Amino acid sequence: MKNFLKEAYKEAEKAFKEDEVPIGAVIVIDGKIISRGHNNREKSQNAIKHGEIIAIEKACKKLKSWRLENATLYVTLEPCPMCAGAIANARISKVIYGCKEKTSQDGLCEKILSSQRLNHKVELIYDESMSEEISNLLAHFFKNKRKNT
Repeated sequence: MKNFLKEAYKEAEKAFKEDEVPIGAVIVIDGKIISRGHNNREKSQNAIKHGEIIAIEKACKKLKSWRLENATLYVTLEPCPMCAGAIANARISKVIYGCKEKTSQDGLCEKILSSQRLNHKVELIYDESMSEEISNLLAHFFKNKRKNT
């Protein structure tokens, strides 16, 4: 089976080259990528243009439905609260992420995705097979940002 997390990483590399926080995502249904996204907040000057949101928007447009019930989202970094809410609202079945958000030690993403307030639950899986690569890309990006300020 194709390594979809590696495909999400390729999206993160695109973001890095565009001087965006390097986070990438792909949405998969039936073993095929139906959409891709990477962070685009700086270029768009839009606070919600995270990789996950962009991938969700593209998938909904492609399927002509806001319900992505049989979809799996692969994302390089543990989703933020905004993206977790969008994932749950899009009815995505499963999220596989490749690196833990180091500033979020409280399990907030998991709490949101499993909240009793939502009528849809999302399976959340941490796949650490690429965590070092992803972490290094993020660290390199922020090191460059600090150096240039």
